[in-house]
Amino acid sequence: MSEGAQAVGRLEGHGGELAVASARAHGVQAMFTLSGAHVFPLYDGAVKADPPLPLIDVRHEQTAVFAAEGLAKLTRTTGLAVVTAGPGVTNAVSAVTTAHFNGSPVLVMGGRAPQFRWGTGALQEMDHPPLLHTVTKYAGTVEGPETVAQEVDAALRLAASPHRGPVFLDVAMDHLFSRAEAPVPVPQGHTPTAPDDDALDSVAGLLAQAERPVLVLGSDVWVDGAEAAARALADDLALPVIANGMGRGVLPPSHPGLVTRARSAAFGRADLVVVVGTPLDFRLGYGTFGGKDGAPQAPVVHLADHPSQLAGHVSLAASAAGDLSLVLEGLRARVDRTGAHPHVPVWRAELRAAHEAAVEADAELLTSPSDPIHPARIYGELAAQLADDAVVIGDGGDFVSFAGRFVEPGRPGRWLDPGPFGCLGTGLGYAIAARIAHPSSQVVLLLGDGAAGFSLMDVDTLVRHKLPVVMVVGNNGIWGLEKFPMQFLYGYDVAAELRPGTRYDEVVKALGGDGELVTSPDGLAGALRRGFDSGVPYCINVLTDPGVAYPRSTTGV
Repeated sequence: MSEGAQAVGRLEGHGGELAVASARAHGVQAMFTLSGAHVFPLYDGAVKADPPLPLIDVRHEQTAVFAAEGLAKLTRTTGLAVVTAGPGVTNAVSAVTTAHFNGSPVLVMGGRAPQFRWGTGALQEMDHPPLLHTVTKYAGTVEGPETVAQEVDAALRLAASPHRGPVFLDVAMDHLFSRAEAPVPVPQGHTPTAPDDDALDSVAGLLAQAERPVLVLGSDVWVDGAEAAARALADDLALPVIANGMGRGVLPPSHPGLVTRARSAAFGRADLVVVVGTPLDFRLGYGTFGGKDGAPQAPVVHLADHPSQLAGHVSLAASAAGDLSLVLEGLRARVDRTGAHPHVPVWRAELRAAHEAAVEADAELLTSPSDPIHPARIYGELAAQLADDAVVIGDGGDFVSFAGRFVEPGRPGRWLDPGPFGCLGTGLGYAIAARIAHPSSQVVLLLGDGAAGFSLMDVDTLVRHKLPVVMVVGNNGIWGLEKFPMQFLYGYDVAAELRPGTRYDEVVKALGGDGELVTSPDGLAGALRRGFDSGVPYCINVLTDPGVAYPRSTTGV
């Protein structure tokens, strides 16, 4: 793990000081943690660093990792979470797995029982790396205090190298407390990987011939810093674009190429689909496109930041891997030389018209006067008050599916959701990260009432660290994502009910924030204004209609 690092000068200190020195050299912006004695030296290193490394302590270890991942996604730096030994590590596993599925660069450092007592049954003695091996790029144990700085440097380099992902290191308690003199590693700049020229030629040839191409932009377009190249490609070739994950916002809502609301027609009638920076998973029909209105199955091109991410479960017409800016710029230059098919602008205009018609048709739901409140009405009121630079976070099932349909980010890098692993409970950690990353922007957390049960105690973290966030809870008193499918399959449902009308706003008040209950659609606009003006963590607890199900086209299985 420690091979390849260069060093300048030497640093003397305990293991925590050495680790923090390496982290600061890599631009790590904060340490997220839940207190534990095994990792005290890491806190000491953060507090005594010059300048100090901000230390954000939370109420559950998964929130610490979600916050580190959220900061990594928003700032395109590597996040750092520190958890204590044993249950501290096991509590973090779901969040580490989320970062793995999202390709988020995160270093999780775990405490470890003292090496000199290993095998004797010390408190929380557990060999953690085998537990994390399958959901990290690397999971290992630092061998001694003299190698801490180098191991942390190597872990941070690995996490940030495409394809990005989490790395886990644990350090024995006695090694963290011990002092050593060690070289201070100097981070080496990442050298972009150029795509294969022949691969780009193949993709460009397909793109130049296509009459009805569709460009799909996924999260790695943002993470890899390729949003400008993606927009230039879409603009120059007049390509219709569908975005998912953090690819949302690369084209703003008003852009003539954004056709996300015409998704069914675009994918069904396309004669070529080019997918960039996202897996061909359940969100994209497992890579099967075309076949609508007599159209043949559409060939698929997959472009990724690393060869390991190219789909292997479908037959690809072509593929290319490498730095996504270089990939997209290379395609644009090649197709510019040959010219795109003259029908493409007409195709894009047709899809944009269908997109705009769908948006216009939404007006009835977005202004719905129904009582109980239709969840869409919440988004109608929210859209009117969202600033262009707002960060919107979704954590839930049906309630957040409505958000994905009705909320279109104004800028790239301003939308966060759990991603393909679908792990509820990301919301409060992501909200903590968003407020740190964008201190002057609106931060809105959209919570299903089921999801709220996973992490709402971390409102205490928001309060203690003075991180104002507006939380909107869609409170329908059910697990909607499970209740309706179970009724469809069996004619009844079980284990799908929550307590109706739970006062999540009162929970937030008890934790030091503020909030209110909304039971009528006419109360939504004022509640949102008060939330944005409050300057504190504010919960808008909206009682929504439990009879409304999101009209989804896939269950992910």
